Amino acid sequence: MLDVNPKSVLALILGGGRGTRLSPLTAIRAKPAVPLAAKYRLIDIPISNCINSQINRVFVLTQFLSNSLHRHIRQTYRFDHFSGGFVELLAAQQTMAGGTDWYEGTADAVRKNLVHLDQRGIDYILILSGDQLYRMDYMTMLRTHIENQADVTIAAIPVDRKEAHALGIMRCDSSGRVTGFLEKPQTEEEIEMVKMDPAWIDSQGIESQGR
Repeated sequence: MLDVNPKSVLALILGGGRGTRLSPLTAIRAKPAVPLAAKYRLIDIPISNCINSQINRVFVLTQFLSNSLHRHIRQTYRFDHFSGGFVELLAAQQTMAGGTDWYEGTADAVRKNLVHLDQRGIDYILILSGDQLYRMDYMTMLRTHIENQADVTIAAIPVDRKEAHALGIMRCDSSGRVTGFLEKPQTEEEIEMVKMDPAWIDSQGIESQGR
């Protein structure tokens, strides 16, 4: 197994937009701060995955109604001084170089925080959503990324055709290389453009269930 140092990885968790689809839960809080299973918040899922993957350098980008999210993270995540670990919040802010203060999308949120990502000893940047529920060992994905000498590696799951219109859908070739991407395809023609063979998905160790 390829030996990868988790300390060479920095995680960047995106706090998300206004969370209108989760209204009224997001009326007074950021989407990642929505309560989950009594004492947890949505943001705890990606942070927990990071910590369980031995990745303990984490930035969380925040923007809308972020007070409760800030409070939860400050009270929950603390590392000893010797580990070098941290979970830090980066709020959207206006800078002389950046211009407007709000993020204009996912890529823009990353771009406006590049200065924080250029750190000594960091070779890999792990970009995560702050509002998705899943369990994953990120180091397994990173090893695959390195072994394939990829520029970028994307984690994805198969979805039903009826769900595709609300998601970003990508198409891969037989080697797993991304060959196409459509954001929220609406027509049958668009869905057919990115539809994958269920047999290939199954061959990757992922249950397609015929999707």
